Amino acid sequence: MSNTRNKSLTKYLRSLLLILLLVVALAAYYYHIQNAVRFEVVHFKSNLIGKVLPYGVVLPPGYGLITSRRIRYPVLYLLHGWSGNYNSWTKHTALMQYAAEYQMIIITPEGGNGWYTDSATVPSDQYEAYFIRELIADVDGRLRTIVDRRGRSVAGISMGGYGALKFGFKYPENFSLAASMSGAVNAAARTDDVSIMQTFGEPESPARKTNDLPRLAGEFPADRQALLPYFYLDCGSEDPWLEANRDFSGVLLERKIVHEYRQLPGNHVWPYWDRQLLEVMQTAAERMVPAQR
Repeated sequence: MSNTRNKSLTKYLRSLLLILLLVVALAAYYYHIQNAVRFEVVHFKSNLIGKVLPYGVVLPPGYGLITSRRIRYPVLYLLHGWSGNYNSWTKHTALMQYAAEYQMIIITPEGGNGWYTDSATVPSDQYEAYFIRELIADVDGRLRTIVDRRGRSVAGISMGGYGALKFGFKYPENFSLAASMSGAVNAAARTDDVSIMQTFGEPESPARKTNDLPRLAGEFPADRQALLPYFYLDCGSEDPWLEANRDFSGVLLERKIVHEYRQLPGNHVWPYWDRQLLEVMQTAAERMVPAQR
């Protein structure tokens, strides 16, 4: 009788041990999955543009952990360049690897070839209004973000660099940092591209005047400069937009608008932007408030 009881107890203890090992393994797996950087795609229907505009979401390590459910995170919006899309950043850079070092949410919007501007010729192409009025609100409503300019930055490359800097001047209350890598800062003055003509219209059109980045900087009221975000811009020494970026930095210097301008070896290519993305992410982390409960 005693021997039978001992065998039953041993069997029970072994079963209990197996269950405990399984629970520990599941907990470890859960922690491993939730503590990794995650990329998700949100298929957002824009009422302004009238179609689905997907955007990428890079969630920081630990975002999904039960212990992190009360934490809210700063957000960095990364705008793609001309001919790119919302997936360009994860396809052409080591964004996911870099994101593992930061407690911030990163959003990669879809901007088409619309220059992040409300088109002068196609009424439905409202890429500026979409970003400011729809996208930010959807991100803040869907994710645990810091709903404040102190926890929001915008950056971009080429066309996206133009858009980021423009948003910084037109909507300074929304961002703590506006950053550009190889920005097409003179876009509203150009006439050499179909997408530019479609977006800004003919020379001297109202759309060109209201979206001319050097003009926005040159005419920004001096008594409101304290409201502006911090501006960061860099450009490669072999980049076709080098002169335009240098001239734009000169406008900022003349107006005493706080900014950082870097001229570095490189061209208008992804390897350069991949390298500079690290600098922009570090600058964003420094300019935004940290994740908080």
